[in-house]
Amino acid sequence: MRRRDRPIGKIEKGEINVKKGLSVLLAAVLLLCCCPTGLAANPEDLPALKSKFTDAVGPEVDGLSVDYVWYGPENPQGAKLPLVVYFHGAGQGAAPRAQIEENNFPLWASEEIQSRFSGGGAYLLVPRSHEERDEDWTDPYVPCMKATIDDFIARHADTVDLRRIYVGGFSMGGKMTLKMASSYPGYFAAAFPICPAYAPSEAQIAAMADLPVWLIVSRFDVIAGYHTFSEEIWNTLRETTNVPEDCRLTLFARVKYPDGKNTSSNHHVWFAVANDLFTYEEGPYPKAVTTDALGSEVTLQSPDGVVSWLCRYTSDYQGQPIEPNGTLAGNPDGGYGSVSRVLRVLFPVLRDMIKTFFADLAASLRIR
Repeated sequence: MRRRDRPIGKIEKGEINVKKGLSVLLAAVLLLCCCPTGLAANPEDLPALKSKFTDAVGPEVDGLSVDYVWYGPENPQGAKLPLVVYFHGAGQGAAPRAQIEENNFPLWASEEIQSRFSGGGAYLLVPRSHEERDEDWTDPYVPCMKATIDDFIARHADTVDLRRIYVGGFSMGGKMTLKMASSYPGYFAAAFPICPAYAPSEAQIAAMADLPVWLIVSRFDVIAGYHTFSEEIWNTLRETTNVPEDCRLTLFARVKYPDGKNTSSNHHVWFAVANDLFTYEEGPYPKAVTTDALGSEVTLQSPDGVVSWLCRYTSDYQGQPIEPNGTLAGNPDGGYGSVSRVLRVLFPVLRDMIKTFFADLAASLRIR
């Protein structure tokens, strides 16, 4: 039971040519789908926040171990705090600490975002997939990550709230989020896959029937956007979830930095999550729509975002042994490298872009 609290898959050698072909195709399409380039509005204290993360290594499982960085807030009272596990995307795992040096997730260690967690903050655990060995959150990482999280909890047994373990990640890390959440659904209290580059099976999605899931994606993203993977994920989740009012889909159009400038690609929806920014003080995030699995629109008011949503949920996990449920074995690495899949998304993405362009033009003419 789940209750609310109120107060890229690795490509085998035979597929390398397909992968290279897809890369060329995607590069061409990105010219159509990118927004005007803007520079990230990183806060001045971001380097200091990164320095607060400590290096560690998890236990070895079948010859594989995961190094990670973690953050823990000041906790003089020894309160039980939630744990957020966050998986990085492609290109951010080739060296230790790259998983936080190459993105803005350390902002979750800021006083502002930590204060949004009920009870005094949250532990943050950011593991690394060994991309220097051409490993991109492949299936062997799933049991290894479970052992790593268990080991971290054991090291902080007095202050980790077992009922509040949350999992999220973007792109390739969204793939790992879905792998972990579907393999150990009773372990996590909620999951937030961001533009996941993964095609989970129906059995995997059904395994998450009692888990609150917030899917975050852009309809203009052809790399791992709504039409690439998430539309199928969301439609299946709506059919199988037992908690439809607790599941969400946020569908972005153009993706913005916090200062309102367009990011260089609509794949970059994780900026909204890194800044926990789904609304502005002046009003809603431009052209972003959030709905629940009942089809009802969710109205968000600043500073509502992923953190406030996570804080609504706990699980029944109390430290009991949890074995993988076997759903991953039926869908090894998710079948990302499909030319037909990429080709299928081109028309709906271009259609959505054209519709938005003319809607913006009509609005501009009305204003004038």
